[in-house]
Amino acid sequence: MPTSRGLSPFLPFLAVGLALSSCQSKPVAVRANPSALDVMEKVAVSANRCWFKSGDPAFKSYSFAPELTSFSDRPRILLTRKGSADIRPLLVVQAEGRPARLSAFGPLMNEPIAGRINTDVNKWSSGSTGC
Repeated sequence: MPTSRGLSPFLPFLAVGLALSSCQSKPVAVRANPSALDVMEKVAVSANRCWFKSGDPAFKSYSFAPELTSFSDRPRILLTRKGSADIRPLLVVQAEGRPARLSAFGPLMNEPIAGRINTDVNKWSSGSTGC
């Protein structure tokens, strides 16, 4: 059984070790290979907030339909023409696999807005939440 005398040479090192360990940041869990659902949830939340809830004029004539629960393992979001009986999507953004691979297709990808769609979707899929 050590006496207090036997520990005294180690007390300064113990104190420094405790001080340094209290300054270290806590580890953060990061997913190296996010699933398709993980990625599409981020994209869907940001698309809804930035394109639709914000009243963005570029997306006013479209309706937003998230389809994140998918039996095909391809969660997706759809844009359709607002108020139209034609429910065919004008834009499909979907992801599949792990790590997730994104794709965007449909008639809107042949319009001038396609560049913005690509930029936004890529930004949101990488974790950014800005509009």
